[in-house]
Amino acid sequence: MLELGLKFTLAYLLGSILGSLVVGQLYGGVDIRQLGSGNAGGTNALRTQGKVFALWVIVIDVGKGILPVIVLPTVDVPGVGIDPLLSREFIAYAVGFAALLGHVYPLWYDFRGGKGGATAAGVLCVVAPFLALPVILFWVAAIILTGYVGLSTIVAVVGAAAYIGITDLPDAYRLFVLATLIAVLIIFTHRANIVRMWQGTENRMHLFRSG
Repeated sequence: MLELGLKFTLAYLLGSILGSLVVGQLYGGVDIRQLGSGNAGGTNALRTQGKVFALWVIVIDVGKGILPVIVLPTVDVPGVGIDPLLSREFIAYAVGFAALLGHVYPLWYDFRGGKGGATAAGVLCVVAPFLALPVILFWVAAIILTGYVGLSTIVAVVGAAAYIGITDLPDAYRLFVLATLIAVLIIFTHRANIVRMWQGTENRMHLFRSG
């Protein structure tokens, strides 16, 4: 359990590094949490700082979902070692969720983070590469049909959990639990978006503009 606790903590601390604030330091100290929607994620970065800024934010936020899942399960930490009672799969799922929690509630930034979409995508597409295509299709279909980025993110993660539940249970029950926890957290972080959609005040992103 010491191995699990240490690696969970390391993944959380890595997740707490917000891409938008790292990139913002390179742009003269910009803090996008003080701009636009006040969110630290890629969508607000795009709307307030433009495509290049947003691209780097997304790369960092996706990357910190990928890195701990790939690296930490097999790292033999000096003085801790590898716990033979813990499967590497379980540790991968745990550190992936820890990185996501770090992004949403970052220790380094007063627990004011992003909504987790990019980091969740990084985690899911590494622990279950077969989810990459369905997740992309769910997201693209939702954004084309509605124009709501938040709703599209919710559809993508809920769709991922549903896809696992339909195609891989009972064998992939641990993956299903992880995907369900991610979906619940993403829905929670987008609760304000849900209210604005209900009120008709949520901003839309138009991928295809005429004229």
